[in-house]
Amino acid sequence: MNKHYPHPILAREGWPFIAISLIVAIVVTALFGAWSIPLWIIAVFVVQFFRDPPREIPQAPKAILSPADGRIVVVEKAMDPYRKVEALKISVFMNVFNVHSNRSPVDGTIEHIEYNAGSFLNAALDKASKENERNAVLARLADGTQVTFVQIAGLVARRILCYAKVGDQLARGQRYGFIRFGSRVDVYLPLTAKARVTIGDKVSATETILAELA
Repeated sequence: MNKHYPHPILAREGWPFIAISLIVAIVVTALFGAWSIPLWIIAVFVVQFFRDPPREIPQAPKAILSPADGRIVVVEKAMDPYRKVEALKISVFMNVFNVHSNRSPVDGTIEHIEYNAGSFLNAALDKASKENERNAVLARLADGTQVTFVQIAGLVARRILCYAKVGDQLARGQRYGFIRFGSRVDVYLPLTAKARVTIGDKVSATETILAELA
């Protein structure tokens, strides 16, 4: 485990939701006993959704790390809609049981951040990349390599949080955002990058290597 991860095991974004769900479950238990069981199930779900554990960071210098937990749904050549160049696109779909803390896949400087309002389609669909609410971070590595990673809201997700700002220096594995309740992250890489995952693979934020730069 990364002992230097500077965040609590339960994400701060979830503290109000966790507190409310536990208080309601406790009150209903006191008043109605066993009728509170469904509320305790909900409280357990809320706690597990907002977990935010530390992760071990791979040391491979050319590795592009997964920005999220989930399942690979896209590995293909596609147009990076933010840089207007062809790129290797790798997409990670997060369901409601995955950790939803987003972490930087690279060491780099943020050049631009672009937010777009949109729909809330199932994030596993290809058209979610273009039609859903989304927030793109465009980063440049020390050697000039450009990487784009995009937080995309899903069918249930209603809040994209991004704490990074233009000019910030991101480190691989650094927590930079959060998406509530099911979503997706697209990563656009140079065409020369070699994918290390395939569609259907389960990945872990920071610990899984998505691709390696040439």
